[in-house]
Amino acid sequence: MNRAIVHVASGREWRGGQRQVWLLARELSRRGVPQVVVTGRGSELASRLTMDGISVRTVPWQLGLDPRVLRSILGESHFSAVLHAHDAHALTLASLSALVTRTPLVVTRRVTFPIRHRYFWRRACRIIAISRAVAEGLLRDGMQPERVVVIPSAVDPGSLQSHPWDLRTALRLPATSQLAVHLGAVTPEKDQQTLLRAAARLVRDLPELHWVIVGEGRLRSALQREIVDLDLNERVHLMGALPDPDRALGQADVFVLSPLREGLGSSALAAMAQGVPVVATRVGGVPELLEPGTGVLVEPRDPTALAAAVARVLDDSGFRSNLIAAARTQAARFSVGPMADQVLTVYRSCAHSLGGS
Repeated sequence: MNRAIVHVASGREWRGGQRQVWLLARELSRRGVPQVVVTGRGSELASRLTMDGISVRTVPWQLGLDPRVLRSILGESHFSAVLHAHDAHALTLASLSALVTRTPLVVTRRVTFPIRHRYFWRRACRIIAISRAVAEGLLRDGMQPERVVVIPSAVDPGSLQSHPWDLRTALRLPATSQLAVHLGAVTPEKDQQTLLRAAARLVRDLPELHWVIVGEGRLRSALQREIVDLDLNERVHLMGALPDPDRALGQADVFVLSPLREGLGSSALAAMAQGVPVVATRVGGVPELLEPGTGVLVEPRDPTALAAAVARVLDDSGFRSNLIAAARTQAARFSVGPMADQVLTVYRSCAHSLGGS
């Protein structure tokens, strides 16, 4: 393989999608695949890729459709085999570049939202969906079935922090306290309000239980007001965004995910790999991750059911142990190597210049 893969990733934050770009690029680098990642200057993704010795072209990506980024993509893609866009903003710019350079285009879809601008998605040689639920959404939006490929997100236990953050010390909590941890952007689709209402139902039954919400977003102020209204100031802790949010899982007694929509749930996958039992809502691709016995699924917007599931995980030691063992086995099926193998197969199906086509 002597022509480069050009990855384009617009996200300035460090979330599940950016972690997946990093894991993929790092694995491809280990295999000697020529590549470059076009991404925002000063981003966590750019920093990690640079530390790993992966070629990065950073750009001042201030707007979603920043024209300066288009120039950078064009500069890289004239001699590339494949353009791989990793999000919707990246797709628009990568698609325009592909039109000019006639470079095959691959795009990854990580969410189940309806597609707004279908033209650019239809131009892709292949669309990688991270779950069957995401793939089904693409088909509903009129994408051609033969162009949609399901490749789940991956987890690399070796890349997770070996030294977890000491949450109890940071929050000045007693060593006997229990921790329910949530990772996710504070946005409407993540529905942390249901999580708060579940927390309110367990105040008396589980007096040592504290809830830690790691993430930032436009609903933070509303969430803070609800914490006050529910008298949860001493029980719920908003940590904001962390450079490496998975560190917060190291001391968790349970991981709680309560979204209304979810492509797959890479934060839940990280919890499973670290031996943290998962309680989550039955939406999107989450049931594909949490097969029976590997976690607890409840219906969305049901704080009573969410509270009951959390209480069972914390109170029933046998049930908890079985969940942890099954979840570790399940997480091992989502390793980085097979994910990279499948992505390389997609590249080769689009570009005859790549070896193995």
